[in-house]
Amino acid sequence: MMFGPQIAPSGRLIGYARVSTKSQKLDLQHDALRRAGCERVFEDHGVSGAKARRPGLDQALACLREGDALVIYKLDRLGRSVAHLAELLRVFEERGLHLCSLSEGINTQTIGGKLVFHMFSAMAEFQRDLIRENTLAGLEAARERGKRPGRPRKLTARQVSAAARSVRRNGASIAATARRYDVSPATMWRAVAG
Repeated sequence: MMFGPQIAPSGRLIGYARVSTKSQKLDLQHDALRRAGCERVFEDHGVSGAKARRPGLDQALACLREGDALVIYKLDRLGRSVAHLAELLRVFEERGLHLCSLSEGINTQTIGGKLVFHMFSAMAEFQRDLIRENTLAGLEAARERGKRPGRPRKLTARQVSAAARSVRRNGASIAATARRYDVSPATMWRAVAG
């Protein structure tokens, strides 16, 4: 069976369909995937795209062999973000798999589809670099204002010294000392051990 505009797949066509809520229907996606020639269609019904683990997608990915194509109705049915899509496409390339998105006309078996793959990879890298750059700039700005990033400390330096003396010199237990300062034993242990 022909796939897309005059493109024959080198392997099997495996479909994947997903809707986010139980009340949504998969019929439109199923019909499009069957018309495209998918021999099997895996699905996630009522599973958000934000979920890292999606049983239907995991099964579809496990079913794919080199030369096969995963066919989806739209890109947003597959990936949670540009970075997630780029990571999936990288895995597909390593495994010799293809991705075909019917609505967007993307087929990684074509030159145009390969271009889209590289654009997704570049966008994901750009997004990661922007996040890293903005995070570092924010931390530097906070330091310049005299702020210490992160959660505020539960114990002051004076309290840590007093607690450490109580534990080391007086033999007080970590648990009792933690209760006295209204912190968890783990917090007290980290404070006096440091």
